[in-house]
Amino acid sequence: MSESGPPDPLARLGERLDKARARRGGDPSVSGPDNADLQQGVGLGFRIGIEFVVAVIVGTGLGWAIDRWLGTRPWGTIVLFFLGVGAGMLSVYRAVAGIRMPVGSRPLDKIGTGNRRPKDKWDDDEE
Repeated sequence: MSESGPPDPLARLGERLDKARARRGGDPSVSGPDNADLQQGVGLGFRIGIEFVVAVIVGTGLGWAIDRWLGTRPWGTIVLFFLGVGAGMLSVYRAVAGIRMPVGSRPLDKIGTGNRRPKDKWDDDEE
């Protein structure tokens, strides 16, 4: 008996996918040329979000602990909540701007030039 019924739709779909993969290069793990850029962007987004949330939680938690210890409810929690928000915003700014140095330090090209006085033209032995 011959099969005169319609072909299996899943088999046709599989054949079409195989043809498309063969035209594209055959590597199904790569979704496109911008895959690495997309992953970097997602990683930066997760980093920014986590750092902001952690800064707010740590600030609020420290404020709550100080309030319990000193009995100053709710002022410590409120003040340290806003300090946590500020620290989170600073962290977001530094991540987006690409600033890689620690807070409070000067850039490496500026280190060592703050205490040096300008060299006089008449003083040749000064280095």
